[in-house]
Amino acid sequence: MSTQPPPARIGDTVDQVDTPALLVDLDAFERNLDRMQAMADAAGVDLRPHAKTHKSVDVARAQMVRGAAGQCCQKVSEAEVLVHGGIDNVLVSNQIAGDAKLSRLARLARRATVGVCVDDAGNIADLSRHALAAGVQLRVYLEIDVGMGRCGVPADAAAVALCRQVIDAPGLAFAGIQAYHGKAQHIRGAGERAGAIRHAAAIVRTMLDLLSAAGIACPSVTGAGTGTAQFEADSGLWTELQAGSYAFMDADYARNLGPDGDPDTRFEHSLFLLATIMSTARKGTAICDVGLKSTSFESGLTLVADLPGVPYAGPSDEHGTLVVDAGQSVSLGQKLRLIPGHCDPTINLHDWYVGCRDGIVERIWPVSARGAFF
Repeated sequence: MSTQPPPARIGDTVDQVDTPALLVDLDAFERNLDRMQAMADAAGVDLRPHAKTHKSVDVARAQMVRGAAGQCCQKVSEAEVLVHGGIDNVLVSNQIAGDAKLSRLARLARRATVGVCVDDAGNIADLSRHALAAGVQLRVYLEIDVGMGRCGVPADAAAVALCRQVIDAPGLAFAGIQAYHGKAQHIRGAGERAGAIRHAAAIVRTMLDLLSAAGIACPSVTGAGTGTAQFEADSGLWTELQAGSYAFMDADYARNLGPDGDPDTRFEHSLFLLATIMSTARKGTAICDVGLKSTSFESGLTLVADLPGVPYAGPSDEHGTLVVDAGQSVSLGQKLRLIPGHCDPTINLHDWYVGCRDGIVERIWPVSARGAFF
């Protein structure tokens, strides 16, 4: 639990929120959750949102009550936070190595349904050993590389042998395959994104055919992200979607285009960084209090939502520089909303969400799994 107090109280106006703060437009947030769940339902697939984005038990609960099958996470510590918060079905959509982490993962399966990904025979043996020691069964997904070029194995006979090893290993249950194409999420053109997923689908189909020929049933195919979820949902191959950023969106996703070539606006910006103008001493610039320590920049600069035409020019540790033309008015102490470049690492820098509706603070949520990266 954070030692820092929340930056607002329920009932405050947005102007009373201290800054920098993660501000959630609850109306837009709820519409985003409803739209993604409706898309999954219409396609007849499960939605397992990715908690690496929101790191919040409260957000997870909001997704679960709408019909989500469970939650994804990337780290054992994220899974622990979710399970301790009452989420009873989690998939660590990642490889977990090392006895300390494997022991924690296995013990967590005493309290919830827990899945994990593998791409190595030795790791499968280690998972089995820890599952037996804890007296649990872990759900195991073989990760195949469908274009990400990170974790995962090729769809070939060796991959089938790994699936067979999982099936034969005590304490493990073969749950299916993980097929996530992260690089496709931010391909700007809709046609090019669709093409990347068609290529991934061909690899998935090869793997499914190999498993079928070996007499191995594949219970599920899990993967997808916000930028491509519709394509995986429509493929007839993926049975579960792992999208995460759709709940909030960010400046990077705003650069993706829809089928008509215009910006893809199916999901709305619901997450903002509330900032305060702290200096107007230099002509042509205004300095706000959102810098490197309150938002990430690896996916580009933040956008200034409330001042059209005023760019965020760059950060330092505690400051952000806005370029203000002569015809624009910015005043000391003014509050304004910024759109983060990448929501996931930005959220991990904050202790609290401030949920607002019609300009009034309605919810205060802790970022429950902030710093949970081990």
